[in-house]
Amino acid sequence: MNAPQKTPLFQPVPLSAMQARYEAQKIAFSPVVFQCVRIAWKRGILAALAAAGRKPLSTATLAEQSKLSQYAVGVLLETALSAGVVNREGDDWLLGKSGHWMVSDSLTQINFDFVNDVCYLGLADLEASLEQGKPIGLRNLGDWETIYQGLSVLPEPARTSWFRFDHYYSDSAFPAALPHVMKLAPRRLMDIGANTGKWTRMCLESDPALHVTMLDLPIQLEVAQRNLSEAGLLERATPHPIDLLDQSAAFPQGQDVVWMSQFLCCFSEEVIRSILARARACLAPGGRILVLDTFWDRQAHEIAAFCLVNTSPYFTALGSGVSKMYESGAFIAAARDVGLRLADVRDNLGIAHSLLSFEAE
Repeated sequence: MNAPQKTPLFQPVPLSAMQARYEAQKIAFSPVVFQCVRIAWKRGILAALAAAGRKPLSTATLAEQSKLSQYAVGVLLETALSAGVVNREGDDWLLGKSGHWMVSDSLTQINFDFVNDVCYLGLADLEASLEQGKPIGLRNLGDWETIYQGLSVLPEPARTSWFRFDHYYSDSAFPAALPHVMKLAPRRLMDIGANTGKWTRMCLESDPALHVTMLDLPIQLEVAQRNLSEAGLLERATPHPIDLLDQSAAFPQGQDVVWMSQFLCCFSEEVIRSILARARACLAPGGRILVLDTFWDRQAHEIAAFCLVNTSPYFTALGSGVSKMYESGAFIAAARDVGLRLADVRDNLGIAHSLLSFEAE
């Protein structure tokens, strides 16, 4: 079993009173900075500066390339300058170190698109969502009780940005987690929250004797079945439509492995306990429950922890209203409450994932 991460996260940095006040202003104006930097990236201004290297470019040149007025380019780049995204040489512009990440780093770009296309408008309803325990901000995307009911039919560009965000994290962890699953040699595996069927497909392709039962909402299972059918694997995958919020809905019995990836974080702690209890009840003798998720307390560095902590308000305002990115201890405690023992932990899978393995006590 891996030891818990010991690197302290979010340690305070000594600041003078003036520095602390400046940091407070950065927070106050952060939505303004976000939009200006995003537009400068999307309109190719940052890419033009990157291509120019150490040669500074004038506002007029950037205006011509971006099809914006010199006034517009000036507004965007002066804010970007204040954020360290660009530098200035006389009246001309150079790309700063942070700007280089904007034009070259997939993590940064995917996070920007997710926040803008999925979260930005809905976060205006964050306070109401916190008060009511409902994703009030979801009304900006569609008329559903939770975002999970509408994932396959989200309006663009929200749909593309949501799935890019989700797959960027999960795709990196799946290949790393697969050997730990296959080592258990399951004959029957249950994929709870099957989503597009990507994990189910990976498991079926890895073991031709394996059968997978997929649990999810009906609309999401239609997507998974279509993808598995196209891959010629549907005959070894059984869809099981279910509303997991219905705590009376039992799971299919006799499972050697119950798999949940980036799934339990979509629910409140009460529902997490219910899901784990039902998963325990459906295990075959000697079976395991495997939970792959991104726990902010188990990250090796603060970049990942920062991204995860600040994803929680998305769950509040648009996801379910009552879920978040949890610390690992919350899942471990919930499992213990329903008679499960933590058997193994594997950290640093993919970009930011940990794999918790539970067995019945």
